[in-house]
Amino acid sequence: MRALVTGGGGFLGSGIAKSLLEKKHDVSVVGRRIYPHLPKGIKQFQGDIRDFDFLRKVFAGLDVVFHTAAFPGIWGRMEDFHSINVDGTRNVIKACLLGGVKKLVFTSSPSVIFGDSSLEGVDETVPFPEDYLCEYPRTKAKAEKLVVEANGVDLATVSIRPHLIWGPGDPHLVPRILAKADKGQLVRVGPGENKVDIIYIDNAVSAHLKACDELGFGKPPAGKVYFVSDGKPVKLWDWINELLKKTGRPPVTRSISYPTAFKLGNLFEGLYKFFRIQKEPPMTRFLASQLATSHYFDISQAKNDFGYEPVISPEEGMNRVILSLSAHQEY
Repeated sequence: MRALVTGGGGFLGSGIAKSLLEKKHDVSVVGRRIYPHLPKGIKQFQGDIRDFDFLRKVFAGLDVVFHTAAFPGIWGRMEDFHSINVDGTRNVIKACLLGGVKKLVFTSSPSVIFGDSSLEGVDETVPFPEDYLCEYPRTKAKAEKLVVEANGVDLATVSIRPHLIWGPGDPHLVPRILAKADKGQLVRVGPGENKVDIIYIDNAVSAHLKACDELGFGKPPAGKVYFVSDGKPVKLWDWINELLKKTGRPPVTRSISYPTAFKLGNLFEGLYKFFRIQKEPPMTRFLASQLATSHYFDISQAKNDFGYEPVISPEEGMNRVILSLSAHQEY
């Protein structure tokens, strides 16, 4: 199989590319730079998914594209979120159709259905909210719609919604928590009883590959979206405190109510926009909501349609992360 991964230098993209190579597939990645951490057997193309002519050239003759590239985060210019997440995805779809690619596996996000209230054990029938608290989920929702609509005889598509990908080498979730703890900036939002889904990197990679294996015109995954996770939610603040304890840090003791955090987020957003401050505010409405509410999902559809099962539990994942951090002396 000739496969290409957009965003192939990222945490998830690298994992997918490496797994494909281990399975003896012909693997390429697209990224904005060259990534030395990738094995030599993976071909690298340096470019931007907003450049359609570039994609048209590198997509020719492929069997499948894994589209993981995105502009993530909770703060930034609206134009960047839209041009990369929406226009970039539109380019990927067009290049797939023009190049004769038969399968497109898209990395979406559960945040596409998140408004500002808890989502507890919900499935894929939950509709998109009327409004969003930041541009990332708004633009990912638009991109997901494009991917679903593109499914057809010429191109079979599937969208995977992993939530909070973590594991050894994670550049976002765990390092962010530890950095904020070291600066004394961790504050619990709400009473601390909220549960969230997380997904270990091996599980996220496995979900994408299994969906790809079962994908095809008229097959169960074609044109659908899927939640995937570690199989059971964790209590967010208990999980954070366990991470802190195992890395020799004190637990989170300070707290703030959800309404107060939400109001602060609204205030910071207004000030940062007015003064055109580019760095991320210490609190936003979206961040307050994510830290205070529950968001976990029913993964039955992924299990039924393409046999997804978590291969690493949250407990085993935590052990592996701590071992990795210790080995690299990152704490």
